[in-house]
Amino acid sequence: MSGKVVFKNVNEYFEAQPENVRKALLELKECILKVAPQATELLNYNIPAYALVENGKREQQIMIAGYKKHVGLYPHPTTMEKFDSELSEYKRAKGSVQFPLDKPLPKNLIIRMIKYRIELLKK
Repeated sequence: MSGKVVFKNVNEYFEAQPENVRKALLELKECILKVAPQATELLNYNIPAYALVENGKREQQIMIAGYKKHVGLYPHPTTMEKFDSELSEYKRAKGSVQFPLDKPLPKNLIIRMIKYRIELLKK
């Protein structure tokens, strides 16, 4: 495949993913919308993002992305710090965590992370 695909919207992004990746991404989306039903869906850096506040900038968004062997959740560095010990079994970076596709998503943990992120935005 030559060149990078630029997606028009989040649904197009989801549809372009292999079945197992799409399923995991939709589960992540479900977790986000369960906590933040008012979240606005958009594309940021060509990946799905959910603005937790109206017209939320990057700092006020949670992003997700699909890869060959994992899905990424980008909740923000402060959230990653808070849940660091609970995320120890996952590969992570300053502002993101990778959930492998061969294991079920830790939905309760993800929901708690999103709730924490929203609480921080309210301060």
